[in-house]
Order: sequence, then structure tokens, then C-alpha cells
Amino acid sequence: MENDMNRMPSDRFLQGMETRRSVLGDTHVDRAESSKTDFDAPFQTLIAEAAWGHVWSRPDWTKRERSMVTIALLAALGHDEELAMHVRATANTGATPEDLREAMLHVAIYAGVPAANTAIKIVKNILDEMHALEGQRGGQL
Repeated sequence: MENDMNRMPSDRFLQGMETRRSVLGDTHVDRAESSKTDFDAPFQTLIAEAAWGHVWSRPDWTKRERSMVTIALLAALGHDEELAMHVRATANTGATPEDLREAMLHVAIYAGVPAANTAIKIVKNILDEMHALEGQRGGQL
């Protein structure tokens, strides 16, 4: 059986990695790739091919639209680390703080106020971090 870390990447994987880098940024993807082991290589391949190569690479929605839906779903499900990561990615997807606020209102109504309350705290903290970084870089995220 061929090891996932040594197999030739599929076209779907390559597309997924391109999309993943465009959304999450090279630093995040390089960090994930450098920490990949034989144990989690199949999982990383699954993410690259299915999430990034198939769903995120589809042409019918913009990255901004996918970003808002993803953030709302992660908030509703209480996946706080992934939520924070995708809020940071809005620097690359074009989703605005106003978009995030509207998504959190939907979370409150459709998934519950406690889920939205927790998510709003996370979103605010990450936006504050991003704003501070933007100031340090002279206005460039």
C-alpha cells in the first residue's frame, strides 16, 4: 500500500492546495504541511482534495460568499479554532466585518444565542488582532 506522503498528487489535490493557499495564506499552509506526518497525511490529503479542491474551488460562489457560510457554520457548530482561522482568512476572501456581523445574527437566530455569543467574542478578538497587525504593517494586511 502506497504511503500518502509519497504518492503523486492528484489534479484535485493540486487545485485544492492552490485554493487553500489563496484563502488561508502561504504561512498557514506551509506550517500545516511541515507538521504533517504519516499518521495525518491521509487526513491532510482529504482536506486538500475534498474541502479545498472540490467545494472551495467550485465556480458558483465567490470566496467571500463561501467564507461567510463557512464562518456561520463553524460558529453554529462551536468549532472555535477553525472559526478563528477562517475569520483571519477574511483578509484574503473579501468578507468584511459587516458581513461577519450579519452572519453572527443568522447564527443567533438559527443556531442559538449561546453559539453566537461565543462566536462574536472570537470574531471581535480576531478582528482586533488583524486591525493591530494592519497598523503595524502600515495599513496592509
